[in-house]
Order: sequence, then structure tokens, then C-alpha cells
Amino acid sequence: MGKLLGSFRATIILSLVLAGLMIFAFGRVSGGFDGSFWQAVFRWVHVIAGILWIGLLYYFNFVQIRVMPSIPAELKPAVGKHIAPEALFWFRWSALVTVLAGLAVMFARGHAYAAEVLSFGMAGGLVEGDQGFMLMGIGVWLAIVMFLNVWGIIWPNQKRALGIVAVDDDRKARAARIAMLGSRTNLLLSFPMLTSMAMYQTLFG
Repeated sequence: MGKLLGSFRATIILSLVLAGLMIFAFGRVSGGFDGSFWQAVFRWVHVIAGILWIGLLYYFNFVQIRVMPSIPAELKPAVGKHIAPEALFWFRWSALVTVLAGLAVMFARGHAYAAEVLSFGMAGGLVEGDQGFMLMGIGVWLAIVMFLNVWGIIWPNQKRALGIVAVDDDRKARAARIAMLGSRTNLLLSFPMLTSMAMYQTLFG
């Protein structure tokens, strides 16, 4: 067991196999592999990817950005050349998967439901009896803004700041500042976004 757990790849593969067996079991006991089942699968992907995305966002803001100024200069290249690029790889791709899976969940509930959420409940009463569309719509659009921020601002500037894209020192420093502010913007938006998601699912389902 120690050898298995000593391998990141083996641990992830085994965890996914076990999760796959549970997903299959849920399909069997819930009455079949219908639309509701696939909505649940999309939601599972959405949650797993979202934990990775927001977890890394919090790592950057709660740990790396705050601690970097106190790290000795000779040790900082280890973070910039090895840890940060790897973390940013998982960060940006988990953001993409989170948003795509979230949209899949929304459209799996029906195009009328998706229209109500995306329009903050102003699509003309396509779905009756749900008073939470405006609040859910806020959360969805905040997540989309955060995703666009990751790919359009944070990642391009991090490439310059980390030297993945060669620029002069002034542009590198400016890019690092912009990337930090972009990351802090997503931190700012993350709590209301997660509040929308969690409260809506609990109160409206």
C-alpha cells in the first residue's frame, strides 16, 4: 500500500477507478442512466475540477503571494521555475473544466432553465416556481468572469513574470503586478460566487 500511495499517478488512477465504480452504482440504484444521472455526472466533474481550481487560487493568495517576499533570493527560482508553472498548469485547465462542466449541468437541466439562470431570471418566466434564478445567475457569471480572468489576464502575465515568455525586467515586473492583481480579483469574487452556488443548491436544488 505504501508503494501505491508513494506514486501520485497510481493514487489518482485508483481513486478515479473507485469513483467510477461508485458512479456506476449510483446509476444502478437511482433507476437508470437517464438525463438525471448524466446531470449528476457533470456535477461531479464540476465539483472535482472546481475544488482543484479554487484550491489553487487560495494556495496562490493565502500562501505563495504572501510568503514570496520573505523567501531568500537564492531560493525564489525554485518556486518560479518549478512550483509555480506546475501549479498554473493545473490552475488554468481546472478552471476551463469547471466552467464547461458547470454549463453542462445547467443545460442538462433544460434550455429553459439555462436561459433563466443566464438572464438572472428575466427570460420571461420560462421556468415557474424558482425565485433563485437571479442569485444563481450572479454566481454563474462571476465564475465565467473569473475563468476569463485566468486565461485572459493571469496566465498571459504569469508567462512573462516567470520568464516562460522572454521580456525585459520592467515588463516582467509589470506583468507580475498585473498577474497578482488578477489573482486577487478572483479571490475577491470567489466568496460571493461560492455563496451563490452553495446557497442555491441547498435552498432551491
